Amino acid sequence: MQDNSIAAPTPLLRTPTAIVIAGCFIAMVAFGVRSSYGLFLDPITHAHGWTRQTFGFALAIQNLVWGVGAVAASAFADRYGPSRVLALGAILYSLGTWGMAGSDTSLLFDLTAGVVTGLGVAFTGIGITLAAIARVVAPRHRSLALGVGTAASSLGQVLFLPLGQAAIDAFGWYQALLILAAATLVIVPLAFMLPHDTSGKAMAVSDQTIGAAMQEALGHRGFLLLTAGFFVCGFHLAFITVHFPAYVKDVGLDARIGAFALALVGMFNIVGSLFAGYAGQQWAKRYGLSFIYAARSAAIVFLLASPKTEATILIFAAMMGLLWLSTVPLTSGIVAQVFGVRYMATLYGIVFLSHQIGSFLGAWLGGVIYERTHSYDGLWWISIALGIFAALVHLPINERPLARLTVAK
Repeated sequence: MQDNSIAAPTPLLRTPTAIVIAGCFIAMVAFGVRSSYGLFLDPITHAHGWTRQTFGFALAIQNLVWGVGAVAASAFADRYGPSRVLALGAILYSLGTWGMAGSDTSLLFDLTAGVVTGLGVAFTGIGITLAAIARVVAPRHRSLALGVGTAASSLGQVLFLPLGQAAIDAFGWYQALLILAAATLVIVPLAFMLPHDTSGKAMAVSDQTIGAAMQEALGHRGFLLLTAGFFVCGFHLAFITVHFPAYVKDVGLDARIGAFALALVGMFNIVGSLFAGYAGQQWAKRYGLSFIYAARSAAIVFLLASPKTEATILIFAAMMGLLWLSTVPLTSGIVAQVFGVRYMATLYGIVFLSHQIGSFLGAWLGGVIYERTHSYDGLWWISIALGIFAALVHLPINERPLARLTVAK
């Protein structure tokens, strides 16, 4: 007997477009709140009589916990779907940010700003969101979609940095942190718009286990090189995010210039991320990554060699913005292209752990070297050398999909 039934239409909030939009808003809030923490270095250290090393160490712990937690969060998301993981992360994120405001000892600040907030950031991480987006988008559009998701996180930086500085100016740093804590809870309802299905569009169903997927990736030379290169990305981003507003004040400029410069980084990164996503569909992703890291080193050389004027700071911010998170669609794109999307969040989480070890060192060493030398110049030169290293290690990566992957026709 012929089956004349018609498949039920996909609910509006479950369409790929709606899922991509929800993912973009999650990325925007999650990254926007985190990117504003550097604005609090100066007021919090002055309020409590702490050193920059104390503040930097707490944020370094946050980055390390973020990286370790991201591996577990990504595995949970691949196993059970992203919604519950993201919702739990938003609650932890809010509690940690709220706790930062009430921490009056360095140990308590390490616990709230470092451990609790780090777990919240990990469980709302962009890797989970990008994996959800990748699963609902056809492979031919995947790189661009990942670029759009990454650009959305930068839009969060553009919005939250000036808003965060305005809140500090208007209400004080304590109330500003409470406002940010409330903002993270917006992620909770958005999280339940994401799909629960962990299979990928146009990908054959695989019976591969998560353990086998991890073993396969860790035995792949290109995966190890990608992981080594992403360490450098984390070092650069954490050092600049945490310490650049203070660096701007050190060279005699207004604090608002530092906040605006980081917002400008986010603004230009929207362009950089979108272009990187597009370029990843046209050319080899490894070459794009190599160029990005080399260009970062050149941008830092420009900063050190130029007079420390507002124009120099803003030009550097624009240059770095084009290169900021443009590594993400290319890095995550290589993971999806080579290994498939079934365990993409988990495998990207492993690569991201390396990123966060770099972030730990960038945030912590920034404070250590400043307290020892009263200058950030040593960290800038380390950043230049690491950028050259990353540019070189990406060149030999093999981007061919593994033989076991088959695309549904």
